[in-house]
Amino acid sequence: MQRAISLSSSPTHNQQAMSARENIAPYREPPQVVVDVLDAPPTPLLSLSPDARWLVFVEHSAMPSLADVARPMARLAGLRIDPATNAHHQTVFGLALMLRDLKGERERRVVLPEGRRVSSIRWSHDARRFACLLVDDAGTSLWVADVNDAELTLVTAGINAVLSGGFEWMPDGVRLLASLVPPARGERPAEPPLPRGPKVLEARGDTTPLRTYQDLLQSEHDEQSFEHFARSELVLCDPRDGSVERLGEDRMFWEFESSPDGEWLLVSTIERPFSFLHPYSGFPQRVECWGLQSRARVLIADVPTAENVPIEGVRTGPRHVMWSAHGGARLVWLEALDGGDPRRKVPHRDRWMRFDAPFTGEAREFLRLEHRASGLSFLKDADRVLARDYDRDRRWTRLRTFKCGENEPSSVLDDRSARDRYGDPGSILFEPAARGRRIVRQRGEWIFRFGNGDSADGPRPFAARQSLATLATERLFQSGADEIESPVSLVDDESGTPVQLVTRHESALSPPNLRLRRLGSDAFDALTAFTDPAPILRRIEKRMLSYERADGVQLSGELYLPPGWNGERLPIVLWAYPHDYVDQDTASQNTASKHRFTRIGGPSHLFFALLGYAVLDDASMPIVGDPETMNDTFVDQAVSSARAAIEHLDAIGVGDPARVGVGGHSYGAFMTACLLAHSDLFKAGIARSGAYNRTLTPFGFQAERRTLWEAPDSYVKLSPFLSAHTIKAPLLLVHGEKDENPGTHYLQTERLFHAIKGTGGTARFVSLPHEGHGYRARESILHVLAEQIDWFDTYLKAR
Repeated sequence: MQRAISLSSSPTHNQQAMSARENIAPYREPPQVVVDVLDAPPTPLLSLSPDARWLVFVEHSAMPSLADVARPMARLAGLRIDPATNAHHQTVFGLALMLRDLKGERERRVVLPEGRRVSSIRWSHDARRFACLLVDDAGTSLWVADVNDAELTLVTAGINAVLSGGFEWMPDGVRLLASLVPPARGERPAEPPLPRGPKVLEARGDTTPLRTYQDLLQSEHDEQSFEHFARSELVLCDPRDGSVERLGEDRMFWEFESSPDGEWLLVSTIERPFSFLHPYSGFPQRVECWGLQSRARVLIADVPTAENVPIEGVRTGPRHVMWSAHGGARLVWLEALDGGDPRRKVPHRDRWMRFDAPFTGEAREFLRLEHRASGLSFLKDADRVLARDYDRDRRWTRLRTFKCGENEPSSVLDDRSARDRYGDPGSILFEPAARGRRIVRQRGEWIFRFGNGDSADGPRPFAARQSLATLATERLFQSGADEIESPVSLVDDESGTPVQLVTRHESALSPPNLRLRRLGSDAFDALTAFTDPAPILRRIEKRMLSYERADGVQLSGELYLPPGWNGERLPIVLWAYPHDYVDQDTASQNTASKHRFTRIGGPSHLFFALLGYAVLDDASMPIVGDPETMNDTFVDQAVSSARAAIEHLDAIGVGDPARVGVGGHSYGAFMTACLLAHSDLFKAGIARSGAYNRTLTPFGFQAERRTLWEAPDSYVKLSPFLSAHTIKAPLLLVHGEKDENPGTHYLQTERLFHAIKGTGGTARFVSLPHEGHGYRARESILHVLAEQIDWFDTYLKAR
């Protein structure tokens, strides 16, 4: 049953469920037109092979049932574990598979074993096989299919995917590494009727600012349970002969991966002692190299608990340990040169290290970076790399080429604000090397990029190539101006030259479908022919709006108008999510497009457009200023942005400024409560899964870098809970009872409701059983929509 707690200063609601002060309400449904859109068959998910020559179609349900969402879970150390599957708690599964070659000449249904559903799919690097994790009541099992026959073969049962993905391909593209439930594991430890003693936490002068993580360990029984589920054994599986070779003792394996030559394993494990203050990622870790033939064990790093890590800082010692794409077995990793503290002034923040097999002697430094490292990519030339770093103070990113062993860059490939979408040159493309490691896709001097092509005229996605010799860029493809066609993958001919391009095409009237284009030609072949699942949505009119805030920042939003709108002024639903920027230019950039195909799912506010409202979606809410202090003016900037939107809708004759509602999810919910507490622009609001008392997130939130004690005035002003007495507009609050998101604890909404109730305001609190930060079950989604529609119909729609 759905828990609904309501309070009204005017008990004249026309809905019985809304007139009660406290009740356990049955699940409800919104108008049938909304239900029909949500229940429309979903488009299959697609998995494209690395060589872009094969497609796997994955059929799935539109929404999981409440029974799926409510399956038992163990909430331990920041994880949500399904005890039945020994994996992360999952609610969406593949129900059927179909394999098809890109040309459409061969198509086969992949038969799933009875009673099993698909949890994940992963291709071998040579695209000859794909592996699946399948789940049923007995657990998780690993299966492999060859593209030539599309028949699934069992590799091994008893997969443990609690900490890892459960398996990894070996460099030969045939064998697989897998983590299994230890045969002698037994039952989960029983919780004792009485604790052995109290839980004791200590502070001994260490400075460890902690986010408000969820699902942390709470007891000795939790520690035992976490180790029970996390412990696994590594095995090497060969589907050709069905062999399963055990590799060493049981450990809490987090990551495992073979070296390119297949002679070594890089293994990361979680170690005791566990922490009651950190999720599992902050527990002690051990990084080792295991010789598959030599049976050698080499310690690479012993990482302690993540204590003394500053806000936006990093751990000291080796981090991001990984295999190089070059050499038989070469490790690379990062080390901080600033003690992990981003506020410390140093000439270089990070250095890249390398260490070759057999891992004796000392690791060698091969690159230092001025700012925090944020990526390393391998070129075909083993002596050259692409390295990206990030300037936290300016929020600036740059990508440069380096010769290993030299700290001066050979060239600068891009150098821009991280928020500059108009200047984004696109993402670098990668491909698997012969032994499976990922390297930059390179043909001669050219590397390749895919980008969104954002501009003031709207997005025009593109494929391009860039010369490493001259840095010149050439466009290979660009979407038309009245459609959105995004590159998906390049396709090589037999010589390895890119000659074709797989794209994803959509327009305002055409649903997303894949196309195959020949580079340099306007002709294309349709690879898929998915139809419009909800034609009624095409009757909604969509417009792109641009308007200006009082301080000159350019704002934008996507306006949705109801079918058959006759020009009368409409009640307005303004839905937004704040973003932070360093300067006005990037804050003023717009990425919206009226040419995207509108598909509505989940408890979306866009359904209001089917029911007689004007909906301004993704209304710009930029918070502009110095990253250290921008939140000091958060409220003023948010109110100014909202006022500009309302005034513009009034000026163009669409909206009624006296009937405006505001809503948002997560940080957007926090924004909604702030706007209601500090302005009189709105008649009602909807806030879902938000945080409203910043004193409960004292070590930063979202992009806030300061602690409560460094900026107490800002934290107080940004706590609508402390201004609950000024929230006079009716506010609908929704929260999942098992919210897993750091900072948006269920308690936040519960306490705001109590504060509004205690100070004479009007509110309704809908508490969703079994739901997390986002709502998944069909029953929950339909109920939230019914609540939202009733709320604005009652407080907003009537004149």
